[in-house]
Amino acid sequence: MNKKTVLSISLLLVGILLSVSGFAQGNGPKGEPYLLIDKQAFTLTYFDAAGKAVKTYGIACGKNFGNKQKRGDHKTPEGTFKINQLLNAKGIPHDFKDGKGPIKDAYGPWFFRLDVPGYRDIGIHGTHLPASIGSRVTEGCIRMKNEDILELKPSVFLGMTVIILPDKE
Repeated sequence: MNKKTVLSISLLLVGILLSVSGFAQGNGPKGEPYLLIDKQAFTLTYFDAAGKAVKTYGIACGKNFGNKQKRGDHKTPEGTFKINQLLNAKGIPHDFKDGKGPIKDAYGPWFFRLDVPGYRDIGIHGTHLPASIGSRVTEGCIRMKNEDILELKPSVFLGMTVIILPDKE
């Protein structure tokens, strides 16, 4: 199967799962828009308040498979979370411990911090490495192309629901 077929099948299965769980067909969280992250397909999909998929973006996620268990495990958490901060990340550096030292603008223009119990710095953000999208390279965050996070930003709000689907090895 090609990548587009896999994505279509993934979105169909997600739609079925969301319908069963009450998130689709306008029954989303309080009838509000939400984000769905599929770590296997490397996608983030924005759903409107009616439960309709509006736009899908490519992402990168944690280097390791599975649900986040501890700090430093390089896994992206799985479950339902809320955005608790919209941080203008311009100029914020990060040291990836790769010998290059701190990289300015490592998080791109925005960092949408998620309320993940036990972790403060997990979120959805831009990147200084757009070629990394579609791969497992992060320390646990969801990484998007800068132009994509800029496009998504006007639709994102504090308290917005973010669903991160489990992945399989």
